[in-house]
Amino acid sequence: MARTLTTRFSTFALAAALGTASFAASAEETLTVVSWGGAYGAAQQKHVIDPFQKDTGNKVLFEDYTGGVAEIKAQVESGNIQWDVVDFEVIDLERACSEGLLETIPHDILPAGIDGVPADKDFIPEALASECAVGNIVWSVVFAYNEKTIGDTKAASISDFFDTSKIPGKRALRKRPQVNMEWALLADGVAPGDVYEMLSTPEGQARAFAKLDTIKQDIVWFDSWSQAPQLLNDGGAVLVQSANGRFYDAIRQEKKPFVIVWDGHVYDLDAWAIVKGSEKKDLALKFIAYATGSKPLAGMPDVAYGPTRKSSMPLADQSAAPHLPTAHLDKGMQAGSDFWADYGESLGEKFNEWLLK
Repeated sequence: MARTLTTRFSTFALAAALGTASFAASAEETLTVVSWGGAYGAAQQKHVIDPFQKDTGNKVLFEDYTGGVAEIKAQVESGNIQWDVVDFEVIDLERACSEGLLETIPHDILPAGIDGVPADKDFIPEALASECAVGNIVWSVVFAYNEKTIGDTKAASISDFFDTSKIPGKRALRKRPQVNMEWALLADGVAPGDVYEMLSTPEGQARAFAKLDTIKQDIVWFDSWSQAPQLLNDGGAVLVQSANGRFYDAIRQEKKPFVIVWDGHVYDLDAWAIVKGSEKKDLALKFIAYATGSKPLAGMPDVAYGPTRKSSMPLADQSAAPHLPTAHLDKGMQAGSDFWADYGESLGEKFNEWLLK
C-alpha cells in the first residue's frame, strides 16, 4: 500500500462539503471516535465533537485510547470493529496503513479553507502525506520539571534527562520504544539527522538500550499521557516526559510551576483515520471533513498543538503561538513514521525483552 500521495485531488466548495443541510439530511447515526483524553480530548470535545453533533444531529461516542496499533489490529483481524475513527500518532499511522488496518480517505472530501484556499494548498504537506489519514495537529514529546521539586540544578538539555548525578531523582517515561530510543541516542551524542540511520542497525539499537540502562533503575513507567502531569505534580518523578500540550494546559489552566524543556523534543503529527471495515465509513468521512475544517482546527492551540491548516491560525488564540512545537523546531527532530513502520514490531519485542531483564 502506498504511503504517500503523489497526486492532489480537487476540493469541493466549503458549503457543499460542510453545509448543515447536507449533514442533517442523513438519518441520525452514532459514530465511535477514539482519541487521547485529557486536555487535548477536552479541546476536541469543545471545538470538534460538540459542534459536529449539533450541526449534524448525529451522536458521537468519544472514547480514550493509549496509542499503538495492537487494539486496531485485533478488531480488524477478528472482524469485530468497535471503533470507527481513530486519532493516530503518525509515528504509528504508517504501520497501520501498510498492514491494511485502515480505510483509504479520498482527500477530495476536504473543504476549502475558510478563506477560500483549496485544501491541498491550505494544509501543510505532511498532513496529506498518507492515503489513510488526514493530519489535524502538530505536537511534540517533551519533558518538564517542577520548579518546587527540581532542586538547585535545573534541567536544560536531553543529556540532563539521562544524568542522574547532575540531577538526582526518578524519570517518568511512556512505556514504549518510540521516542525513548531516539532520546537515548540524542543524549549519547548522536546528531538528530543520524538517529534513524543508526537505529536501523543492531549496533545503534544496542547503543540506545545501553544508554537507557544508565537510568533504568530510576525510570517510572506510565501508559497514558494523562498520567504525566500528575507524576510531576505529586513528585513521583523529577523529570517527566509527555506531550507538550499536557504540560502547557497544567501551566496555563492550573497554574502549575512546571517548566518545559524543548531540547531534544520529537515532534509529530496526529491524524484522523478510519478503521478498516467500519460500517459507518460514510459518516466517518463526513466527520473527518468536518473535524479538519479551518474553525475546528483553530481550537487546538488552546492546548498548544499547532493546527495543520494555514487558515486556522488567524482564528486561533495568538497567545499560544510561542508555546507551539513549530516555535521550537530548531531544538528537536521529526518523528520517523517510515522508520517505525519498518522497525516498530521488532523493536517493540526487543524493548519488552529489555524491560524484563
